[in-house]
Amino acid sequence: MYRPRVMVDRSSPVPLYYQLAKQLEAAIQSGELSPGTRLENELEIAERCGLSRPTVRQAIQHLVDRGLLVRKRGVGTQVVLSEIRRPVELTSLHDDLAAAGQDPHTEVLELGPVDADDKVAKELGVPPGTTVVRMRRTRYTGGEPLALLTNYLPAGLITVSAADLAAHGLYELLRANGVNLRIANQSIGARRATAAEARLLDERRGDPVLTMTRTAYDDKGGAVEYGSHVYRASRYSYALTLVER
Repeated sequence: MYRPRVMVDRSSPVPLYYQLAKQLEAAIQSGELSPGTRLENELEIAERCGLSRPTVRQAIQHLVDRGLLVRKRGVGTQVVLSEIRRPVELTSLHDDLAAAGQDPHTEVLELGPVDADDKVAKELGVPPGTTVVRMRRTRYTGGEPLALLTNYLPAGLITVSAADLAAHGLYELLRANGVNLRIANQSIGARRATAAEARLLDERRGDPVLTMTRTAYDDKGGAVEYGSHVYRASRYSYALTLVER
């Protein structure tokens, strides 16, 4: 819980709400207010700083509008967690987060055989109804959910447990089992979160999410993985390098 120490100049022409907002912003930028830190409620800040509640509310709203604070139902006002910027490469989210020092954590929601529907069958190059392995995971960083990952693998490709998936990235497991990933077809999009996705990602139904589908192939040209992923748009973006031809 952060209790701001604020000094306002009532003789200044600068509005009091803006003075408060700038001091809170400075604390965020300096790291004194770290990502995820929860603030006192508006009434407590007002009493502590000798300001009116509407003034405090206006200051907080100013920082919410700037994307520095976020209001969460049942939690209060928090400093926004840093956005994850991920290069578009043939890597797994777990490995990218670990390499960036983001301390990924995985909750395995499902792991087991299913019958491939038409879409999955097409992507994996098998007849519809063929048994494939489906895995669903929620990926966390900084103690908050970042992505909902659904992946399909050909049955018998590798043997993997829920504990393996919780501790390692899927591509790390594939490579450790002798699967040489070579190329992938990937599509990136955006839409609104379903009720189930919003619940798992700690968002509201209808909030924007980023989507990614990917089919990865090994060095023999066979499809070894089809993934359909959903990311929190408020915390995630793709980074690309464009080269002139």
